[in-house]
Amino acid sequence: MKIATYNVNGVNGRLPVLLRWLELAEPDIVCLQELKAPQDRFPDAALAAAGYRAIWHGQSRWNGVAILSKIGDIHETRRGLAGDPEDTQSRYIEAAINGALIASLYLPNGNPKPSAKFEFKLKWFERLHSRLAELVALDAPVIVAGDFNVMPTDLDVYAPERWRDDALFAPEVRAAYAVLLQQGWTDALRHFHPQEAIYTFWKYWRGAFERDAGLRIDHVLLNPAAAKLLIAAEVDRRARGWEKTSDHAPVWIELSNKPVREARHKA
Repeated sequence: MKIATYNVNGVNGRLPVLLRWLELAEPDIVCLQELKAPQDRFPDAALAAAGYRAIWHGQSRWNGVAILSKIGDIHETRRGLAGDPEDTQSRYIEAAINGALIASLYLPNGNPKPSAKFEFKLKWFERLHSRLAELVALDAPVIVAGDFNVMPTDLDVYAPERWRDDALFAPEVRAAYAVLLQQGWTDALRHFHPQEAIYTFWKYWRGAFERDAGLRIDHVLLNPAAAKLLIAAEVDRRARGWEKTSDHAPVWIELSNKPVREARHKA
């Protein structure tokens, strides 16, 4: 099973790019972020024509998350995070698909720091901690994927010294991400690339992509049941080089039908 996450940076404006990538990469399940589309403007008909069922949590002009599937029905289990009744932003959606639980999230940016936006980011992270603490020990595979707006370590940013005061690299935010790993989640990309400078986002200007001056802010986390099935995790840089594309690249993982981690460690 191939599962991907992709911040599309506007699902309607980038629809040709998304459809091209879906045809090329053939993922089974896709988590999308930053739809920038209200609920009634999501391109479900175009995605259905490409072979994908979809659920989505839209919002006019900002935010928005979705889950696509071409391998089974999507049974929505949660829309939004508990803990703040005043939070109306479309940043989290969760569903059961083909025996796995999938969550797509778009964590707040938090800039500038300090500000109310930064405090909201930290509070949102706390609410995410609470939800993922409920999911990590499930017997079923759980995959939490999306744009976390966090660079967990110096290895995840091309020039760490330039980002020390940014909300994506703040010590409090990095610590909040570390808490998730301490719960028992596996960072899929880092599992296969423990010491590699590997990025998922490049700004549009100053030739950032061509210079590989990027950030790793899109992550896929696996609970222990899913981590045992993990056989691959990569960034698909192809789409980032296309015209009128997102500033993010898709991240994908592949899961086996049976546990493989023990066998790989013995090899």
